[in-house]
Amino acid sequence: MMKPELIEGSIHKDARGSIAYNNIFSECLTDQGIKKVFTLRNTDTVSVRAWQGHAVEQRWFSALTGKFKVLLIEIDDWENPSPDLPQLEYVLTADQMDILHIPAGYASSIQALDECSVLLVMADYAQGELQDEYRFPPEYFKEKQNEVSKQICK
Repeated sequence: MMKPELIEGSIHKDARGSIAYNNIFSECLTDQGIKKVFTLRNTDTVSVRAWQGHAVEQRWFSALTGKFKVLLIEIDDWENPSPDLPQLEYVLTADQMDILHIPAGYASSIQALDECSVLLVMADYAQGELQDEYRFPPEYFKEKQNEVSKQICK
């Protein structure tokens, strides 16, 4: 199974300001088409969107404004997952155009770390094209020491 991957962006700065970009992202999409694009805004920095996952659909996250903490769990059984599965933690900021690829088979928890943060979400299936949404209560998975993973697409 594929693993989550952080595709690092870059920033160019000069006297006029800065440009955040991610040229590596387009190279990573040669065989995958994005069919759905939307944004998420949490009402505050306390609210957490946990846990939602997809057995088939892939997603890509990028912070447009502010900062987000994203926890990922690779689900072992979609009907009755183990509550103590390891969690991967990523922090996405709008300062640099990093894009987090979440392959099929993962559930996510999303929390804004800054007020008014906006998360760009892209998916490889259109709305209604696939019945592939699994939700678990926020307290279902035991909080553990998070394993931080950072991989670069090359």
